[in-house]
Amino acid sequence: MKFMVTWRIHTDKRHAALNAFAQMTADDDKKDMGDKIKLIGRWHDIGEGTGVAICECDDAMALANWALNWNEALDIQTRAVLDDEETRAVGLQRAAEAAKIKTTVIEN
Repeated sequence: MKFMVTWRIHTDKRHAALNAFAQMTADDDKKDMGDKIKLIGRWHDIGEGTGVAICECDDAMALANWALNWNEALDIQTRAVLDDEETRAVGLQRAAEAAKIKTTVIEN
């Protein structure tokens, strides 16, 4: 599953959080996430102290554990999200189900 992870750095922790993140290597970052999370992309609004990441993960506990690594400095939200292809598939499935219901109602 894909997740959108958004965060807001606690105002009094902005410099400490930026400093901690800036000192992390790519290997440190992978260890922080764990081996069950695949990071697709991450963007930071440093001025606002916010950001967003898109990742793939099939283990809710792994995702929660990653969030807990940062919860002293960040308020974090996670939401399941779909890409364009998945969203189109849902839309087509819904349209087919609606057409089937309409046909059934008309025939009865």
